[in-house]
Amino acid sequence: MTEISVHGDLVTLINVFTVAPEDQDRLLEVLSEATEQVMNGMPGFVSANLHESLDGTKVVNYAQWRSKEDFEAMLQNPEAAAHMGEAAGIAENFEPHLYEVSFVDEASG
Repeated sequence: MTEISVHGDLVTLINVFTVAPEDQDRLLEVLSEATEQVMNGMPGFVSANLHESLDGTKVVNYAQWRSKEDFEAMLQNPEAAAHMGEAAGIAENFEPHLYEVSFVDEASG
């Protein structure tokens, strides 16, 4: 389950993909399949959330991992690499970065 907390020990991958509007659905399909078939079974995987921009030009992958080391181990996995290569081939550009949560605020009431 996705947990957004400054007190957590998780790392978060935020990867912003730029796509042609006609490729947005295909990229979402590839990323969903990669998550369900590969990432979900990898050590340290916590959750993944995919977001699509309303204008059709962006897809954002917000994925949480137990540690930077778990994330880096995933990058060495051939199955994961194959899916990431397919996603990279669909996207015009992508910007993956690891983050830690710095601040959280929620509506009260």
